[in-house]
Amino acid sequence: MHSSPSQRRTPRFSFRHVLRLSAMVPLVAGFALTLTGCSDDELPKLLVIGHRGASALRPEHTLEAYKKAIEDGADVIEPDLVSTKDGVLVARHENEISGTTNVSEVTKFADRRTTKTIDGVQVSGWFTEDFTLAELKELRARERIPLIRPGNKEFNDQFLIPTLAEVITLAKAMSETTGRTIHLYPETKHPTYFQSINLPLEDKLIQTLKADDFTASKATVFIQSFEVANLKELNQKIGTSQEKWKLVQLIDSADKAPYDFVKAGDTRKYADLLTQASIQDIATYADGLGPYKLNLINVDSAGAFQTPSEVIRFAHDAGLLVHSWTFRPENSFLPAPLKTQGPDTTRHEAGSISEMQEYLKAGLDGFFTDDPAVGRKAVDTFKP
Repeated sequence: MHSSPSQRRTPRFSFRHVLRLSAMVPLVAGFALTLTGCSDDELPKLLVIGHRGASALRPEHTLEAYKKAIEDGADVIEPDLVSTKDGVLVARHENEISGTTNVSEVTKFADRRTTKTIDGVQVSGWFTEDFTLAELKELRARERIPLIRPGNKEFNDQFLIPTLAEVITLAKAMSETTGRTIHLYPETKHPTYFQSINLPLEDKLIQTLKADDFTASKATVFIQSFEVANLKELNQKIGTSQEKWKLVQLIDSADKAPYDFVKAGDTRKYADLLTQASIQDIATYADGLGPYKLNLINVDSAGAFQTPSEVIRFAHDAGLLVHSWTFRPENSFLPAPLKTQGPDTTRHEAGSISEMQEYLKAGLDGFFTDDPAVGRKAVDTFKP
């Protein structure tokens, strides 16, 4: 059931809001990063979002990756959230953790390996919901894509799996250290699945965010999901009680579909959510749109940028922010014309900056990047 416009949580800021202090603070000669983050709890005009932390430089979803992201200029850090067996939210990209931890080498957990159906797909491995938090804390994080980021392997088995509460504590401490508020962008992963096993994410997320005054009232918290029903549920649960919490509808590639739609027999794809009418409907329960970047500007067979779609205009006309994903500095992830000589592992910062600025020209309000230092440069050197 769709929320009526009267149920919509009123947006608390404009995406055209300009940082009031930016013109008042002189640039310091030789300073490595021109941080446009705010000294109070205001949001910058253009957001650099640390995708799973600084995941190009540290194993993703670790406190060390988030800390590096903040040090490198991220305005916001993103923890993907899954549940433990005892109902604690932890930061992992997936609930199957064999690719991001050393669990497969821990003998005492060998019998936890199993096969499950997650969002209609059979997956084999070890799953967070089969471990208590105490057991997960016995594991150590590893680089998820070592063939592309071999340098990150030197950090394997050094870092713990953090809880959402620990990520909040870090953001709060780093806000005090840097003098600028570090905002958060949690994602509920596989919400329909976690509801099906009696470990729903929504109430735990609300409780954890409200438990710390930093996320309860100071930092802006963007809550994102690729599913629709759980965002509508969160909209109803939160109502107008949390002025600084924003809901963001994630949009995957056009041919895919939200799993809650698939489960309910709804045949719509993500492409159907990008029409003007659908975006206006999203604005009845959310404050932002998080489209896959090729939904905004596609590339042709040679990798050249095509004419931008109308999605950003539709979203802005509906009062929604637009934050896109994911921008990465390695050749492996760059459009062909922006690659540099060398293998897939080769970093090309100039190419990544050019890519991000192409999307900023189209009106993007912020972006997720695996390398916030590069994202910071893209924003600070951007000329509309």
